[in-house]
Amino acid sequence: MKSKKIFFILLALFILCPLAHSQKSVDQIFKEFRKEQGVTHIGIGKYTMTIASIFTDVMGVNGIEVLSFDECNDSVKERLNKAIASLKDKNYETMVSANEDGQRTKILVKIEKDAIRELIVLTTGDEAAIVRIKGKINPSDFEKVVNQNKK
Repeated sequence: MKSKKIFFILLALFILCPLAHSQKSVDQIFKEFRKEQGVTHIGIGKYTMTIASIFTDVMGVNGIEVLSFDECNDSVKERLNKAIASLKDKNYETMVSANEDGQRTKILVKIEKDAIRELIVLTTGDEAAIVRIKGKINPSDFEKVVNQNKK
């Protein structure tokens, strides 16, 4: 009886492990596609953001990372679509999810102590891109920017 129980536990683990492994986190997606041929990677670090704060309000943003897939072949874009579809990251909550004209957009946020610590924008389709904004952003500041750019 005990050996049957162990067998079923091992069988369940054997079945569930590949499912858990197939789910991707935000960091895994960035690592996977950052060095892919045709992907344009742009990173703006804390030092540059500090300098920018002299000239404009950076609203607590201290880093931006962008992956653009404009120059990629279709197989890379298809892998991106699948990676975004399998994205499961318990550290982020979905703020917006939209699917329109073959283009899917997801906006994820990581909130700590009533501040947005990270904002991730994932877009598929003709203008596929991933944008990560890090910092300590007040949600009311974010709302102002969204309202100003609705048009």
